Amino acid sequence: MQVPAPLEYERATSVDHAIGLLERLGGSARILAGGHSLLPMMKLRLASPEYLIDINELHAELGYIRVEPTRIRIGAMTRHRELLESDELAESFPIFRDAEKVIADPIVRNRGTLGGSLCQADPSEDLSAVCTTVAAECVIRSSSGERVVTMEEFHRGPYETAVGDAEMLTEIRVPLRPGGSSAYEKVERRAGDWAIVSAGAAVWLDNGVITDARVGLAAVGPNTTGIPAVSELMRGNPPSEELYERAGAIAAESCTPVTDQRGSADYKRHLVAELTKRALRRSVARANERV
Repeated sequence: MQVPAPLEYERATSVDHAIGLLERLGGSARILAGGHSLLPMMKLRLASPEYLIDINELHAELGYIRVEPTRIRIGAMTRHRELLESDELAESFPIFRDAEKVIADPIVRNRGTLGGSLCQADPSEDLSAVCTTVAAECVIRSSSGERVVTMEEFHRGPYETAVGDAEMLTEIRVPLRPGGSSAYEKVERRAGDWAIVSAGAAVWLDNGVITDARVGLAAVGPNTTGIPAVSELMRGNPPSEELYERAGAIAAESCTPVTDQRGSADYKRHLVAELTKRALRRSVARANERV
């Protein structure tokens, strides 16, 4: 039977309380949010923290979606279900709803959190790819204050983030810009599974010309990856199938998939190209619908 190693458990009653516990316990402690990533790793002894700090009671403090004039702020304890059901979020960034529809199952979506997903830093994780695509920023809090990092700075490698031993991810901020929309595409072996390949795209238009575009990939490299070369290609050009084709080819060349039980590296590169094209095409169509 798979069981975690012995540990101590404490339930945090506030963000300050949780940070205080992290400061006292150091690297021997781990935060428990939804638990759907951490607990399976503990059962397999891939993670063996000496202390668990349960922050589920902090949902009232960190579970929110707030739309402001220039950005959307999302609390780290916002659950998958809340991201899926938020019409305000879907209006500005439909990529979140696209992704949440293909994340796991209702049990996981009812308990799993945005912050937990990002802090797990799994290279195949959907919301990391989404947040990379929409140029999200992460707010990391400690007893000395807050600091804000980009997604590129936040993810330092597989299962490694910029969050220190005495810090917490408390909020994700997504900038709002006019004329844009987004989409998410994913291929999986069965419903709710980890991605074989997934691709997110966000596009901004002005008078029929692309002013900016971003593509984020998952499951095809050591960590969630943005593709700056695709952005450079698309800026200043009108949308076209030829442009999508070239963007897909750049994305396929930019990733580093490996052959495993989910498919060969060549197959995954083919999927990257195809899913990038589809995500860009849908993003442009949605942006045009909002004009």
